[in-house]
Amino acid sequence: MGSKPDNRPKPQALEKTFRQGELTIKIMKELYETQEQPKRVFLVGIRDKRDQEETLQELAGLADTLGLEIAAQEIIYIRERHPKFGMGTGKAEELAEKAIAAEADCLIFDGELTPSQQRNWETLTGISAMDRQELIIQIFASRAKTKEAELQVELAERTYALPRLRHKYIDLSRQRGGRYGTKGSGETKLETDRRLVEKRILTLERELGEVRKNREVQRKKRERQGIHACALVGYTNAGKSSLLNAMTNADALVEDKRFATLDTTTRQLELGKGPPLLLIDTVGFIRRLPHTLVDAFRSTLEEAAQADLLLHVLDAADPEIDHYFETTLSVLRELKADMIPMITVLNKVDCLSSEEALQLLKKRYSDSIPISAKHGLGLEALIRRIEEHTSGKTTCFYFPPDRQDLPSLLYRKGKVISKRYEDDGIEIEAQVSTAVQEQLREYVRE
Repeated sequence: MGSKPDNRPKPQALEKTFRQGELTIKIMKELYETQEQPKRVFLVGIRDKRDQEETLQELAGLADTLGLEIAAQEIIYIRERHPKFGMGTGKAEELAEKAIAAEADCLIFDGELTPSQQRNWETLTGISAMDRQELIIQIFASRAKTKEAELQVELAERTYALPRLRHKYIDLSRQRGGRYGTKGSGETKLETDRRLVEKRILTLERELGEVRKNREVQRKKRERQGIHACALVGYTNAGKSSLLNAMTNADALVEDKRFATLDTTTRQLELGKGPPLLLIDTVGFIRRLPHTLVDAFRSTLEEAAQADLLLHVLDAADPEIDHYFETTLSVLRELKADMIPMITVLNKVDCLSSEEALQLLKKRYSDSIPISAKHGLGLEALIRRIEEHTSGKTTCFYFPPDRQDLPSLLYRKGKVISKRYEDDGIEIEAQVSTAVQEQLREYVRE
């Protein structure tokens, strides 16, 4: 009796199709045998003398978010970085022996690996190697739920993978008779796939450009209606989604893990004075957020840059609170959102060890609002502070006759109390928010 034909996919051309919502992504994986996600990982930090205080705690948290088991971790202190491994060959061989002894499936570096360094580590250890950037991209990919998030994550993945295509095809070139450095069949396949990846990147950028245009249309519509927008910003896992739920009775996903939220969630917040406010939950920030993700998620991050007010949410019980505060400010500066009025919110105060610890935090972060989104503590005080920022104070403005757009801005974003025409302009007294006052500062009449 003849044996049945082997219809299983060959390792050199495996195709996996993922269906998520309306988007179907087909990923052709060449040269890879099917294997499970690495379970045990060896964390590595490469530090010089200036970085001796840094630990691998955050990298361990990222690995845990992806469901990986930490086999071991080590920080290597160096005098200078070497191009082959990022450290000396002797140190690299010693680290490789430790990774093998720990039965690790993967090396994860708390920094950026060049494509050649990644290949060198995989050749030396016989296991896969990835850097912090790839780990964060994988976390984003595992949490993308909506079409927009999937588009953004795929763009980041393809942009990251493009310069790393070459070493994936070295073995293929050898298998098919080509030689390293020659234009064998492997090189031809590489060029073909590079063009495909570049074409896909352009398609994704075009689709995300349409998303950005739609967001801009929505923002302009809100401006015409005089509706203020308040964005929740802060380090990942600070409790932004919990605060959104507590203030608006929303049902945003809340998890005690990094990057639980990738999509912007907008809910209406009823205020005691004036029209309702739009409260926008944004993706969390992190130290050294990969630029591929910043660029891919720019349409989402711009919600913070275009808001009238920012709520900077901090985890009051985290010992790294000062570092996280500076990281968020750094990202806001990169987005050119650092001039928007901001309220600092000290969340999770119920987790502090004592009242003295809270007082010290309030002293360090003057004018901050202590709250507990989980237990609803301090929310009334926070809403009052938001009202103060959005309702603003009465200010007198003077506009030249060629700036008719500015009075229209006051009508859209404030409450006009009086208007008086003069020979060379128009004087308008209006109640406006802090953001509008800052925007029209040069036209304020003392």
